[in-house]
Amino acid sequence: MTDLQGSCAPRFDAAREALQRNIDSGEDLGASLVLDVDGERVVDLWGGFRDEARTVPWDEHTITNVWSTTKTVTSLAALVLVDRGELDVHAPVARYWPEFAAGGKEDVLVRHLLAHTSGVSGLEQPAAVEDLYDWDAVTARYAEQAPWWEPGSASGYHATNFGHLVGELVRRITGRTLKRFVADEIAGPLGADFGIGASEADGDRIAPVVPPPPPAGLPEPGSVAARTFSGPAMDAAYANTAGWRRADLGGLNGHGNARSVARILSVVARGGEVDGVRLLRPQTIDLIFDEQARGVDLVLGIPLRWGIGFALPEPSTCRGSPTSGSASGAAGAAP
Repeated sequence: MTDLQGSCAPRFDAAREALQRNIDSGEDLGASLVLDVDGERVVDLWGGFRDEARTVPWDEHTITNVWSTTKTVTSLAALVLVDRGELDVHAPVARYWPEFAAGGKEDVLVRHLLAHTSGVSGLEQPAAVEDLYDWDAVTARYAEQAPWWEPGSASGYHATNFGHLVGELVRRITGRTLKRFVADEIAGPLGADFGIGASEADGDRIAPVVPPPPPAGLPEPGSVAARTFSGPAMDAAYANTAGWRRADLGGLNGHGNARSVARILSVVARGGEVDGVRLLRPQTIDLIFDEQARGVDLVLGIPLRWGIGFALPEPSTCRGSPTSGSASGAAGAAP
């Protein structure tokens, strides 16, 4: 048993107790939890261990691979460009990335990428995880592909390629990699301990990923889900390799902790400005809530609602999800 460290306002004692139970039971090996309410950090907790042998405590500065939570930061990067007038969510992707018009994708819009409705939810075979590490080669392949369903007609979770598709727009517009743009324009100004990928210097404070049990079933061969999850097939252990940590995977390999993720995403919750750093105007935030898709996702097979860059509340899927109001977000495997 290991006691949680940090702080928690008394009215959120139930959250502290729930996290403590998860760590004591072994359901969570180690974790951090932060809740920001109107700029006040009312919960800031961490505890457990960062190694499977339970020898190294999870401390205040531990970071880990946050998987698809990275997509929210990538979406924020795109919205920063929208706010500056450099990216139009209603414009064809090909306006910024001409090669993307190949394969019948000339009418795919920027908002289709941001709402997982582009029809390009994975890489055509052959596909290996190492392909994702070669930015120029893999984005060229995505540009050449034909969509797997009619763009805009339904969502199909862009599990492994969201960061490449949106990140290539960032690169075409700014001349900077997505990784660099996030560091320079989001994490840096906000003082957030977050990066896409991780440096060698961070190695001693990274909590390695412990792979979960394999899924119970496999999608129907040839389906959009099967093509997505095999393009490329993923193994959680990849997150512990040097190649993965060096790569620019804006949908998968963000490294941070609850404190840094909350700091960045509070930009949306606080109307676009955090402690004097303004990244978005309110009208740009409003775009998030423009529903783009609602229904059973072709990849995940569950009901989802997508706005522009973020998921919207879907009560039938998310227990306790609000049915109205300005709630948004996305799921991820950590922290």
